[in-house]
Amino acid sequence: MKVQRDARRFTVEVASDGEGLVSHAGAALLVEAADRLGLTKELSRGLAPMRRRRGGHNPGRVVRDLAVMLADGGDCLADLRAVRDQEPLFGEVASDATAFRVIDRIAGDPALLDALRAARARARENAWRAGAAPERIVIDVDATLITAHSEKDGAAGTFKGGFGFHPLLAYLDESHEALAGVLRAGNAGANTASDHVEIVDLALEQLPRQAVETAQIVLRTDSAAATHEFTDELRAARINFLMGYDLTQPVREAVLDLPESAWTPAIGQDGTEREGAWVAEISQALDLSTWPEGTRVIVRRERPHPGAQLSFTDHDGHRFLATLTDLEGDTAELECLHRARANAEDRVRAAKQTGLENLPFRDFDHNAVWLEISLIAQDLIAWTQLVALAGELARCEPKTLRYRLLHVAARLAFHARRATLRLQRTWPWARDLASAFARLAALPPPAR
Repeated sequence: MKVQRDARRFTVEVASDGEGLVSHAGAALLVEAADRLGLTKELSRGLAPMRRRRGGHNPGRVVRDLAVMLADGGDCLADLRAVRDQEPLFGEVASDATAFRVIDRIAGDPALLDALRAARARARENAWRAGAAPERIVIDVDATLITAHSEKDGAAGTFKGGFGFHPLLAYLDESHEALAGVLRAGNAGANTASDHVEIVDLALEQLPRQAVETAQIVLRTDSAAATHEFTDELRAARINFLMGYDLTQPVREAVLDLPESAWTPAIGQDGTEREGAWVAEISQALDLSTWPEGTRVIVRRERPHPGAQLSFTDHDGHRFLATLTDLEGDTAELECLHRARANAEDRVRAAKQTGLENLPFRDFDHNAVWLEISLIAQDLIAWTQLVALAGELARCEPKTLRYRLLHVAARLAFHARRATLRLQRTWPWARDLASAFARLAALPPPAR
């Protein structure tokens, strides 16, 4: 077959007789990271009771391959073929039917789901020892909507008029790690305190014990989590909070009573003053006795961007936002820290690029397992970036990472019982990918 384009001065002949070529060659980096950081081993150990015969597929390997498939851009069980068809690079991969049986077994046994989470937590410890640990533990909790295009167990009408699910997700802000997720029906309440307590409990179980016992942990949410029951639970667990706070009538009156001298310039994420925005504290003007001791309310006043529509609660051309916190410190710095919660929206968007855009199964419990595997995939991407990559590649979103590294094609050459993955020399990120493999190979074996 000959293909000719006006932009080229030559004709391309297409033939299906190549040998040794593998597509999605960069996805092998994720497999290498899973093995080097002990994730594969921990999954195999945790799911060992599922293995009925020695010659069958290792359930831990099956879950790892599913996570790699999701990290590589797949969004349904059939996409496992993208890994299975590259057997020289990835080894033997389970069939779709076998993979579903693994998910089905986990969905039917809460102990196996707990084992899945525990395996990820132990792998996180290894990743942190290898250099993925954040300097500060700030946990972002946010809800999102997942549309269901057919009748599925648990799918229901959402507050935005859609139909689907309303899960809660928890992320580490600095390292972009996915700590926990709770699948909920589409009509689940946004401010249900018990759901927020559950997601925090699951998130804490993912952190190394030393961090939970000694490090300062800050929980960041929107106003949906600002309930007395939830903040009391956080205080009991010695977790500080930064939350959005509703502009109730007492809050609005306190804001409007502030003298101009009470306002100080807000700061941006780079520490410089932000033009057209100011912050002030109104704690002394409110009755906060029902909240945990030391709770403060900080308000932000800003000029909306050109073209933005003001609401009737806005005043004198300004828009107001309130923050509830029990942290000590400068008001401008605390308000800036809470405003960085917008990063959670980036994490949720990346999650939907990693298996959560559509929950593929009919049964709720199966989709809950799929959510857990998506969290593993998100962690695998984060750990790979933190431990093996540098520069922009260590920060980019999954879609960019796939184009630059994971989906690159290469030639797998065998000689003298050794295999060499040969990348195209002119590919802009070929050296970055080769260096990433080298960094992973240099990691010491996990402590356990």
